[in-house]
Amino acid sequence: SLSHAHTHTLSLSVFNWICASELTFELPDNAKQCFYEDITIGTKCTLEFQVVTGGHYDVDCRLEDPDGTVLYKEMKKQYDSFTFTASRNGTFKFCFSNEFSTFTHKTVYFDFQVGDDPPLFPNENRVTALTQMESACVSIHEALKSVIDYQTHFRLREAQGRSRAEDLNTRVAFWSIGEAFILLVVSISQVLLLRSFFSDKKTTTTRVGS
Repeated sequence: SLSHAHTHTLSLSVFNWICASELTFELPDNAKQCFYEDITIGTKCTLEFQVVTGGHYDVDCRLEDPDGTVLYKEMKKQYDSFTFTASRNGTFKFCFSNEFSTFTHKTVYFDFQVGDDPPLFPNENRVTALTQMESACVSIHEALKSVIDYQTHFRLREAQGRSRAEDLNTRVAFWSIGEAFILLVVSISQVLLLRSFFSDKKTTTTRVGS
């Protein structure tokens, strides 16, 4: 039951599963986004986030329990992961802040996993051992989850690399325009200076008679 405040933020992509929520969202400058999740006591949770684009690729992150106790707090982090076990029932809150930035907005990705995945087979915890087919299915299932996780991280790296390349290309373009303008000004100045050397100057000659 993931919810968030400040609905003016544009959501790029949302993926919801039984035990996990992933979200990529825009975080404007001087803005703060908070999300809420109802968690039962004893549930193991993991919060992972990464700044995809914007500025120095950093953001403030804060996680609080239902009593307002700070469980996790990091300032200007590019990416991080935090695992905790809920000490009580209630609504947990985690926020991402870009309030320290005055003109750059960020794109932030987070993955909030609550609890463990349900067993692949309902009777997986039975006394008897799994059959060879069931064991193979479990292994394939775990491998596919790892593949999905790797694909997500590679997509994030690709988006971050593309953003850095576009930013570098923009800076190079502006630098080239600046160099061309300076070269034009210097060339015109040199032409005017050389013309002044060869221009006719009127001189006045005075004869002094004896």
